[in-house]
Amino acid sequence: MSTTHTTVAAGADRYSLDVARIRGDFPILKQTMNGKPFVYLDNGATALKPEVVIDAEAGYYRELGANIHRGVYQFSETASALYDGTRTKVAGFIGAPDPRQVIFTKSATESVNLIAYGWALKNIVQGDEICVTEIEHHANFVPWQALAERTGATLRCIPLNPADGTLDLTGLDGLVNERTRLVAITAMSNVTGYMPPVAPVIARAKAVGALTVVDGAQWVSHSSVDVKTLDADFLVFSAHKMCGPTGVGVLYGREQLLEEMDPFLYGGDMVLRVRTDRTVFKEIPDKFEAGTPNIAGVIGFGSAIDYLLDIGMDAIHAHEQHLLSYAVEQMAAIDGVVCYGPTDLSTRGGILSFNVADAHPHDTGTILDQDGIAVRTGLHCAHPFMHALGVPGTTRASFYLYNTREEVDRLVQSVRRVREIFA
Repeated sequence: MSTTHTTVAAGADRYSLDVARIRGDFPILKQTMNGKPFVYLDNGATALKPEVVIDAEAGYYRELGANIHRGVYQFSETASALYDGTRTKVAGFIGAPDPRQVIFTKSATESVNLIAYGWALKNIVQGDEICVTEIEHHANFVPWQALAERTGATLRCIPLNPADGTLDLTGLDGLVNERTRLVAITAMSNVTGYMPPVAPVIARAKAVGALTVVDGAQWVSHSSVDVKTLDADFLVFSAHKMCGPTGVGVLYGREQLLEEMDPFLYGGDMVLRVRTDRTVFKEIPDKFEAGTPNIAGVIGFGSAIDYLLDIGMDAIHAHEQHLLSYAVEQMAAIDGVVCYGPTDLSTRGGILSFNVADAHPHDTGTILDQDGIAVRTGLHCAHPFMHALGVPGTTRASFYLYNTREEVDRLVQSVRRVREIFA
């Protein structure tokens, strides 16, 4: 762990980040928005990029520019080594036994669809059941809903407890039963930051022989992850939520399952031999990465992983917990503000979802924008969640390693202004 960005508080069991130094790594934080110092609290949508990631991505175009896995000349081989090196870094980051179990896609969404087309479409039939939760992002809900409609399978949902924003697992044994073939669950809600207890869900799925898909798009970017401990069959996440470039996603899967799956895309660089009557595909991971990939993005992702590991994921998580606790405390003092999610903050990541009196979330977001504060408003690609809560949307502030208590204070001050306007 680098002492450049992290210090250990004497007598404490939690790492304290040197946030001022970290903020210097992110050039966009020097900008203003609407004439005000820029406060970025939309990390649930995408994280900002440090200079080292920007340099790594631009460096590929400036210094290499070659395609990978094709040329025998120096620049192509260098680019290939950097690209494949990122796969090894990702495997280490999540504790995967073998880098070949790491598949690069364009997004976590594409990773889920790869599972749906490559495994589920040929293994799920009419009469089977798929189980999801009401708190899923559409990326881990709609593909399974569409697959159920296409195959004649039944889609079942683990319900939300609207009172506290947790999952109701009391009926789990009935929802995940001998007809269940696949269970999809998020490790961290993009709406409230709630981290549901995935272990009993995975255990129940295994007991009935069902596969498990874990959406880690929010979770992997904020917490230490070990896929061996998680014990899920598949894990998906995105580079751009963890300080990496956009356009790069990851699918981790059990080796045997990946080997049995069909390719999602067909074309160049995923074939071993092509004849007029038959094509032989390469082994994993190559058979899932047809065509020219986002080479620069993957190389930049490698730098993002180095950057996060240098700071330490436990330190990042502790910092976000501190900001969340402070934000919840300050918001509770504002009359008319309703916050969503469990009151036990140990079960949540750094996301605060709220509404202000009679103000529509879009109105709240507009006023915050005027004050230089970037948040997300609306339904957050989680319509079933919002329907269960009975709200037309929320305003979401989401924290990351470069955010500060002072920025929380500015958020609270701006929310007070919203309250005054809509009093």
